[in-house]
Amino acid sequence: MKLTQRDARSARLRALPAYLFDELVRLRHASEARGVDVIDLSIGDPDLGAPVAVVEALRRHAGDPGLHCYTPQWVIQEFNAAAAGWMRRRFGVSLDPATEVFPVIGTKEGLAHLPLAVLDPGDLALVPDPGYPVYSRGVWFAGGTVEWMPLEASRGFLPDLAALRGKHPRLVFVNYPNNPTSAVATAGFYRDLISWAQDTNAYVASDAAYSEIAFDGHVSASILAEPGAGDVAIEFHSLSKTFNMAGWRVGFVAGQASLVAALKTLKSNLDSDVFGPILMASCVALEQGQPALDATLEEYRARRNLILSGLDECGIDYHRSPATLYIWARVPGGMTSLEFAGALLERAGLLVAPGAGFGECGEGYFRISVTCPTPRVKAARERLGEVAGLWKK
Repeated sequence: MKLTQRDARSARLRALPAYLFDELVRLRHASEARGVDVIDLSIGDPDLGAPVAVVEALRRHAGDPGLHCYTPQWVIQEFNAAAAGWMRRRFGVSLDPATEVFPVIGTKEGLAHLPLAVLDPGDLALVPDPGYPVYSRGVWFAGGTVEWMPLEASRGFLPDLAALRGKHPRLVFVNYPNNPTSAVATAGFYRDLISWAQDTNAYVASDAAYSEIAFDGHVSASILAEPGAGDVAIEFHSLSKTFNMAGWRVGFVAGQASLVAALKTLKSNLDSDVFGPILMASCVALEQGQPALDATLEEYRARRNLILSGLDECGIDYHRSPATLYIWARVPGGMTSLEFAGALLERAGLLVAPGAGFGECGEGYFRISVTCPTPRVKAARERLGEVAGLWKK
């Protein structure tokens, strides 16, 4: 007798909502299986490739059998020093490489594991809505309680700190430049956030993955550059977005020493660090800094401008921002974000990210990514114009 297949997932996994990006990949594959030529504008996956010097460094170090073992401590020390040097040059922040910097296997991994390192069951964490789904997932896996912080257009998609008075979270997540809204934060906002965190004994986790993706002279701020940040804040930086190294799975965490130590201790029990040659090549990227970014930013700027002009012609409103890989636009025509995304995929073969996938406050919006080859962006702009009749009456 054949046994009935059981659901092997734990209760915590069964309770999770569908992960947005898995669903987008599924939709794309289903459409392509039907013969649709899908232009994917939904996911921020850099397409331009890592800098040549970084690739050459990886090739060179990958040939060293001494780096094929578990990552040597001296390699981590070199990476920490390179990351600390980059933070000093970029933000004027002085960090101790031994205690205030540590590599993560991409910032997604670090952000997801941080709640396990600092939260006890039932502890409160504040999470932005709309926001990157990994924040809430990490809190739920740790047994913590999520409370949403609405990000509204009227406030520039910044949380209302005054509305948080009286709350006593253990951890609060912020993300600027922001995914999905593309909003930016000022040094003044970070100073106010630090003051609030000090008053409430909260820790701040700042996701700065998009700090270097900026246009039109904008320079993003770091919470760690503000007075008092060393008491309450930890910041995550990603080489994925900055240097087109998403598949390499490398980033770093910096800031408050006890938070870094807690995450380091957790990771020592769960993983064996980033592959040594990748860390050594990443040192080259961090040491190159801005020159390695210029060509990428110019390409992204051109794509962004193409998309924005297309949205203007189609009568679609969007948040005007000088940063990130994304455009956060209002859904036209009275449709929900899922209805609009479905219509674009069905009628035009365009895949965008529906705002509802980022939280309740994301409803009414959709997100476009500029990490698609320029010829495909041009084709997407044309297709968008061809289906504008869906909402233009």
